[in-house]
Amino acid sequence: MASPHKTHIPLPPDPGDKPSENEACLSTVPIHVVTHASQLPAEFLQPSSERQLVIGFDCEGVDLCRQGTLCIMQLAFPDAIYLVDAIEGGETLVQACKPALESSYITKVIHDCKRDSEALYFQFGIKLHNVVDTQIAYSLIKEQEGQKRVPDDYISFVGLLADPRFGGISYVEKEEVRVLLRQVSFDFFLCLLDVVVLYVIQDPNFWTYRPLSELMVRAAADDVRFLLFIYHKMVEKLNERSLWYLAVRGALYCRCFCINDSDYADWPALPPVPDNLIADENAPEEETLYVLDVPKGKMGCVIGKRGANILSIKESCSAEIFFGGDKGPPDKVFIIGPVKQVRKAAAMLRGRMLQMY
Repeated sequence: MASPHKTHIPLPPDPGDKPSENEACLSTVPIHVVTHASQLPAEFLQPSSERQLVIGFDCEGVDLCRQGTLCIMQLAFPDAIYLVDAIEGGETLVQACKPALESSYITKVIHDCKRDSEALYFQFGIKLHNVVDTQIAYSLIKEQEGQKRVPDDYISFVGLLADPRFGGISYVEKEEVRVLLRQVSFDFFLCLLDVVVLYVIQDPNFWTYRPLSELMVRAAADDVRFLLFIYHKMVEKLNERSLWYLAVRGALYCRCFCINDSDYADWPALPPVPDNLIADENAPEEETLYVLDVPKGKMGCVIGKRGANILSIKESCSAEIFFGGDKGPPDKVFIIGPVKQVRKAAAMLRGRMLQMY
């Protein structure tokens, strides 16, 4: 049965073509709302080394984290977009996707995978694997271009789309959904935009409503339909060293908030440093994730007034430092980066904690 929903996917040019910087072929593809595994492609459900795939991937939900509710998983293929409805399809449907989401034969292109991975792990026992995180890739491209690394300089997906090197696209639907999810003190119609009446109310349950509205379908599809194009534009700019960083940091991002008693022993091994990079006199150092416990009620002291303490540590170390924040996990600091830099950051944080006593 033909899908009533359609959208356009920008596809990268053929290798032999010489298009302008942002030129892309637009392909009209169907958007399938999936409530049963039989509606998904066989090559996705049964990953194979003979049929390796690259897909766009994202998740939508209510307070998406370990305690939240995962409502939709979006899968972007070159010829179709699939909205996997975790509300209607339930545990059975999501578990049918587990082999693909954990497979090294299927590359999942995503923007900032940390919370999506956390939700999949704690709600469904899925260890998201083999991701290309476009937020990480963007930072690596900036580093290759000689730009100084700035703490917490993370680009949003809307910002990435707007970058002329990767699309130069205005993301209208994203702004519409932000309005729908925005917290305000009144309930009434604000505007009529693109034939969609927007209710400006505090509505954290937006993604739970069924049947999916046209706006919900469009917004969910738009979160993934550009990812394959962006992926190809980014990968062609990255050198081998950066590609290794992209792989290993993506794996560490996936683990970041998925803390457990096994110290990640049940997760796939991290990508090793390639032999030809080891032979380089400026070989990259192995990267790691370290989780530091903070005494209860002391996180504010660690961060400092207006973040002054933690900013000082971030500026002193070539490591990324994350906090669980309102979504948790509480009282923990997550440090990702080269082993020596992670140890340095952890030591400085412990020093801050000793000053509390």
